[in-house]
Amino acid sequence: MKLKAFSIFFLVTFFVQAQYSLSGKILSSDSGEPISNAEVWNKTIGKMTVADVNGNFIMKDLAVGVYQFAVFSYDYEIEERQISINLDTTAEFRLSPLAERLSEVLLTNRREQIFALRQLRKVEGTAIYAGKKSEVVLLGKVAGNLAANNARQIYSQVVGLNIYDNGDAGLQLNIGGRGLDPNRTQNFNTRQNGYDISADVLGYPESYYTPPPEALREIQVVRGAASLQYGTQFGGLINFKFKEPVPDKEIELISRQSVGSYNLFTSFNSLSGTIGKFSYYTYYNYKSGEGFRPNSEYDSHNAFAYIGWKFNEKTKISFEYTFLDYLAQQPGGLTDAQFYENPNFSNRERNWFDVNWNLFALKLQHKISERTDFSLNIFGLDATRKAVGFRENRVSQADDPAAPRELLVDNFSNWGAEARVLTRYNFLGEESVLLFGSKYYDAKNNQRQGPGSATAGPDFDFAKQQFPSYSRQSEFVFPNKNLAFFGENIFNITNRFSITPGFRYEYINTQAEGDYKFILEDLAGNILVNQTIPDNRKFDRNFVLLGIGSSFNLNTTNELYANFSQNYRSVTFNDIRVINPVFQVDPNIKDEEGFTSDLGIRGRLKDFVSYDFSVFALKYNKRIGEVLKSETRENAQGEVEETGRIVRFRGNIGDAFIYGLETFADWNLRNTFFDSAKNYKLNVFINAAFTKSEYTSSQEVNVKGNQVEFIPEVNLKTGLNFGYKNFLAGLQYTYLSSQFTDATNAPQDLNDNQRGIEGSIPAYGIMDLSTSYSLGKFRIETGINNLLDKSYFTRRATGYPGPGIIPAQPLTWYATLQIKL
Repeated sequence: MKLKAFSIFFLVTFFVQAQYSLSGKILSSDSGEPISNAEVWNKTIGKMTVADVNGNFIMKDLAVGVYQFAVFSYDYEIEERQISINLDTTAEFRLSPLAERLSEVLLTNRREQIFALRQLRKVEGTAIYAGKKSEVVLLGKVAGNLAANNARQIYSQVVGLNIYDNGDAGLQLNIGGRGLDPNRTQNFNTRQNGYDISADVLGYPESYYTPPPEALREIQVVRGAASLQYGTQFGGLINFKFKEPVPDKEIELISRQSVGSYNLFTSFNSLSGTIGKFSYYTYYNYKSGEGFRPNSEYDSHNAFAYIGWKFNEKTKISFEYTFLDYLAQQPGGLTDAQFYENPNFSNRERNWFDVNWNLFALKLQHKISERTDFSLNIFGLDATRKAVGFRENRVSQADDPAAPRELLVDNFSNWGAEARVLTRYNFLGEESVLLFGSKYYDAKNNQRQGPGSATAGPDFDFAKQQFPSYSRQSEFVFPNKNLAFFGENIFNITNRFSITPGFRYEYINTQAEGDYKFILEDLAGNILVNQTIPDNRKFDRNFVLLGIGSSFNLNTTNELYANFSQNYRSVTFNDIRVINPVFQVDPNIKDEEGFTSDLGIRGRLKDFVSYDFSVFALKYNKRIGEVLKSETRENAQGEVEETGRIVRFRGNIGDAFIYGLETFADWNLRNTFFDSAKNYKLNVFINAAFTKSEYTSSQEVNVKGNQVEFIPEVNLKTGLNFGYKNFLAGLQYTYLSSQFTDATNAPQDLNDNQRGIEGSIPAYGIMDLSTSYSLGKFRIETGINNLLDKSYFTRRATGYPGPGIIPAQPLTWYATLQIKL
């Protein structure tokens, strides 16, 4: 018996130890300089590693055998080599620079050949994505209006997203999915190069700043299972990854100048380079336009600077600063009757919106050992958001130019730090990966609401002395503290099957400290009651979220995946306190909780088709939503009484269950039928989500059994991409079926000539055309959005930029000239 046990132990030990590595360096064949961030792909087992900034790479835990390797770098030819592994092996790859005479189609085909392998790998840096529903938007492959940040085109291959069309050149991104409100992407944890960029991650998770796509390398989208590493959100993660400094030039200039419909003008100019151990990337982006409706001009200035210093092979530090300042006039919302009579109409001339954003980030990356990496991100935000205007819930009511406007001023001041340690170790003869991390977040934001001036321009000074009896006045401070610990571990049970359990512990302290005015007047305008009512609240809680993911490689290019993760959404500042004529907040509102689960298959069929098919389920308990109710208010004696007005009531509407099928396929027709036509590009894609939903329980009247709001049952994007030599073109069609905007499933009322706030959003279908042509250092891009000039809307706003229906853009054109030096 002892001999048998010893033999088993010996065999297991030998199996674990009989693993070898391939290491080496990737160099330019012309200059001999190292090529940073090149990808080394083991085609035999489907494993990939990325070279560091000095071109060094290592791929570990390879069993004895013969492997086929391919090395990719965007500006170089692909090199493939067969290597035998029977001990630790070193290899040097020398890549030839790409010839500039290659046509745009050949470059694009080559890029697709490379990037077809580019999806979120199981491990990237100090993050784990194994078993998660993830998608990567590669900006180099996007055919669309980048200058105006057209989200419908940029996210065309991300399944199931619901997008608000603002028509403001993409100053704000509004995307949701699976029943999550798209407003300012508030249900996703939005990050830039790995750090938070929203106003307040928990207290006010809306994103007023969106990086320009012309500066981005890729956009990472990870669905709800990302909550364990990146927060508690039901939506998951959106991470904007900027372009990296060019490694082989001291300076590179890219300048893009764009014009378009309604006096659109954008200017994007970037500088990038590497000088020894120092690297940098910076840009300035200017946007201006007038919008397609009256009273809708905008002006934006955005700048970014990245500087990095590499101390040695193990340690690198970088600093980033982002500046954004924009001013936009808001034409307001429409009633249904107004929209169908004239969607270009506006009766709001005095509504303005101003944002000033300052983001800071300091990042340290350190390789503790060959198997252990450490990262520390310290980030901060100093920002303001101001809105002034007339926003009565009687949308058809004309604005009295002599009356005061309502003014809202928010100041956001917060900072945070996130540390991660990721280490690799052997388990059952395979490499397993362990991640531990912690995050501390501290915010002290304030909000003031009161009378603005009676002028027409963008005046953001309070006019309390001129209008002392203005009824909607409040002033609050919102302290917010958050401490989190999280961990995940990839257990590679075999070289094909892995399980990834994880946890997240959260401590959240959300407070509201301040007061609001209660002012009552008689019919003659005399003040009967003028009270200042203190309203201090504190939400203190801690909890643990659990999750698990799994992945099974059918072969080197196809994978089965499944995951389950608990989710949580804490109440926001607006949930705690808001004085708004359109809706009322339940004072007993509670946090939301539930879970997200995915089961799917993804991969490639040779060089013909790439695909991702999955089913999902989302359980949403204590969902916060809105219903129509009689308004209640405390009187002077502290008693609650009805005012006689019907308002939108915001509170915990009930429990909901959402499920559906999400499908994506990209078919390369050229590779399938015309493989010898190297100068041609032809592929078709389809992105379709079919979603069902139901409120399973509710204490509110006429909610149980209803569909969940913000969910079109059919969400389809499909398109055809064509190219010949230096010419590329893309045609895309988008269709969304009708969707409700509140929990009562109020239908659309075509005769509504008062509000425009309640009701469904009708189905709509939109077609977009984009083209580009490259000639040496120059590139021309042009296209038409909403090619068929459909009149439609995607949003009924309850507050700014409405209230009411916000019409989407009609047919618009754009043209961009790029030069790269």
